[in-house]
Amino acid sequence: MALFALGDLHLAFQRPEKSMDAMGPIWVRHEEKIWKNCQDLIKPEDTLVLVGDHSWGRKLFQCREDLAFIARLPGRKILVRGNHDMFWEAQKTDVLNTEYAGKLFFLQNNFAAYGEYALVGTKGFTFEGPFLINRFTGEVLSWDQDAEKHAQKLVRREAIRLEDSFRQAWEAGYRKFLVFLHYPPTNILEEDSVFTRMAEKYGAEQVIYAHCHGKNQFQDSILGFHNGIRYRLVSGDYLDFRPEKILD
Repeated sequence: MALFALGDLHLAFQRPEKSMDAMGPIWVRHEEKIWKNCQDLIKPEDTLVLVGDHSWGRKLFQCREDLAFIARLPGRKILVRGNHDMFWEAQKTDVLNTEYAGKLFFLQNNFAAYGEYALVGTKGFTFEGPFLINRFTGEVLSWDQDAEKHAQKLVRREAIRLEDSFRQAWEAGYRKFLVFLHYPPTNILEEDSVFTRMAEKYGAEQVIYAHCHGKNQFQDSILGFHNGIRYRLVSGDYLDFRPEKILD
């Protein structure tokens, strides 16, 4: 039994106009890479956590084929909500879990068990701008205070959801945690955030996130060990769509 993670599938079987091919060679026919890599790596007894941005469908009926593709992948599939997952209304996670019971598990305001670990998670949020930064000197050249204020509101909302996930797992008796976020836990300027502090509070062993696309963004947040926690980026193009093993 093993635990894997991968983010940003960006499937578009019912919306071919949203094909990711234009994003660069690594995205060309990326669905075939996902399928082959999962078949090669993941066994039926394994668990695969997909860390957001599953489908370009804006409504559930527009992403049925994308979700069916995910359901056919080997292993148990756990999904985290991404910023592009418009089909997943935040208040209807239970509805999705009922409809896809035995096929997919949607992780939000709940938790999933993996051996002695609780898998907790939410979409998260990071203030990505609009601000302009000199990447060579780190100097902030411009800043939008109104946009930051709105971002802080979204961060608070997502922090409440993650706290609820932790709380439910703690009350169920779990003391070992893995955190899954779609957005990175910090922005490029931050050394910590409400998400990193919460992970430290509960003693999480790892924080796994996605969302950062392209070589210029792969270093936008924490990678490796920080305050005793291992941070991993599992964006699809970062891994060339090969799921990363998180635990044996």
